[in-house]
Amino acid sequence: MGGGPEIPFCNGGREVELQNKGDKYLRGIVDMGSNGIRFSVSSLAPPTSRILPTLVSYRLDISLYSAQYDDETGERIPISDDIIDQIIAALMRFKVICKDLNVSDHNIRIIATEATRTAVNSVEYRKAVQKATGLEVEMLGKEEEGYVGALGVASGFSTVSGIVMDLGGGSAQITWMRSIDGKVEVSPRGSVSFPYGAAALTKKLEDLRKGKSEEEGDVAVAKLREEMEENFRNAYNALEIPEDMAERAKTQGGFPLYLSGGGFRGWGYLLLYMSQVHGRHYPISIINGYRASKEKFEDVETLKKVAREAEKIFRVSDRRRAQVPAVAFLVNVLTEALPHGIKEAHFCQGGVREGVLFRELPQSIRDDDPLEVATENSGRKSAEALSTLIINSIPAASKEEGGRSFPESISKHVIHAFANVLYVHAPMSKEIASTAALYCTSAGFMASTHGVSHADRALLALMLEERYEGELPPREADFKLSLQSILTPEEIWWTRYLGSIGLLISKIYPGGNFDEDEPRIKVNSEWANGFGKENDKEGLRLILSIKKVRDDAMMLREALDDHVSDIDKVGKHKNWIGGREGWGMSIDIKIKEVAKLD
Repeated sequence: MGGGPEIPFCNGGREVELQNKGDKYLRGIVDMGSNGIRFSVSSLAPPTSRILPTLVSYRLDISLYSAQYDDETGERIPISDDIIDQIIAALMRFKVICKDLNVSDHNIRIIATEATRTAVNSVEYRKAVQKATGLEVEMLGKEEEGYVGALGVASGFSTVSGIVMDLGGGSAQITWMRSIDGKVEVSPRGSVSFPYGAAALTKKLEDLRKGKSEEEGDVAVAKLREEMEENFRNAYNALEIPEDMAERAKTQGGFPLYLSGGGFRGWGYLLLYMSQVHGRHYPISIINGYRASKEKFEDVETLKKVAREAEKIFRVSDRRRAQVPAVAFLVNVLTEALPHGIKEAHFCQGGVREGVLFRELPQSIRDDDPLEVATENSGRKSAEALSTLIINSIPAASKEEGGRSFPESISKHVIHAFANVLYVHAPMSKEIASTAALYCTSAGFMASTHGVSHADRALLALMLEERYEGELPPREADFKLSLQSILTPEEIWWTRYLGSIGLLISKIYPGGNFDEDEPRIKVNSEWANGFGKENDKEGLRLILSIKKVRDDAMMLREALDDHVSDIDKVGKHKNWIGGREGWGMSIDIKIKEVAKLD
């Protein structure tokens, strides 16, 4: 998984023959944005190319947008020689870093967007950079910038379906996208770009009030709002939203938004901050995959107040704070302009850098699921067979209309990843294994994995914690509860059940080695009825078959008898999620000793 053919490098759309110099899989990317310049080195080496592993990443705090306006007069000016010199110096340093990391010169790219594209002295600036560094500045057009940004969003999720927006410093792009297993479909129009970037809109709102009375300023701002709402409504029509996507938005309370770019990430970090203060303990401090409800996303007055008054906000700079009113203005416009409204907001780390890298990946690699790719190297050789055992413990969906089924929100990819990392924490002592497993997806070895939602991180962490018998020291109990708060009661119950199945498998296969010619256990399951005192409850029947062996040195029957009780407890009413009246189901466990395992 994560492999595929070797990846050709494309520089500005022209395929370049790779030279022997440097590691052919390493890419040095300079994202020359409006609010800052980001430098990074990433690896596209298999088998982890799908998750775009980053070796180095840092930012130069120069706003090319602000550099083009005179501080006193507000008039548009060329990018100054001093700013150009600072950027060239930073680029020369980056070339040294790339050399240290063995990045080929051919694989270093400078990608420029709105601020460079519209600069008064854009041509002279780009020539100066190329002359000093030997690196060509590639400029993305308005529509292409939106498309590349959308690919960056696609890189950050297994599945995307909704409206995608990128809010940079100078511009904002909007499109729609469907991305399932890396197969990306966007509007035939590409994207629609507006000069409503966070920095640009901040300046526009300030200019509209400058030299005017409060009433006159309000009139000017109201006119801008009307203009923006009309522009977004026109963009919605021009983008040709698929009928099924629009119908879902109509019936499900709005469109899911997938938001990238520094302007929206700042908004996301404000929401994340609000979910971690005043007694709230949201457990994952990673912006990619963070989801906010419609109510929280649109609560602009609260977020503006926090930006003004909070002493320090995680990952929100003073510049971003100053832009919060403009982003709030944009959010209000979107709320009014988007037909059917906004259902929820998903925040993405992916932007131009990730989009440029994702664009290089062949479809065979894009098809891979990020969570599976991230965990594959941790898996035992028998991980696939162990995954099959776990999946077999889940009854097939009932064919009856309205019948019972396993929640679609727990994907096969999460279960495969669970099988991959089933033994990672096994060498640890019992007092620490559950805790380490609980943190591994948010602050452990999987924390940096690109492309995993917070819900999937929570699902996998809770399964793993249960696999180690779910025993935690008191101080970690709150963290477990906070992870559970991301999920539904049904999802939580299934993490307990699947985790206990994983524990049982680890006892049957302590080394994680599965011999297909001599399997030790066969697992089956089915939906069942007749549970409870009145025999009127529905539940799940788990069927465990083992080979009947005289004087079995592995003592499989004894191992099963010792550990099926952990599974049985999950089905007890008192252990249902929310108590006896909460979510859960009874479990009937049948152990069969047979002459031969098919």
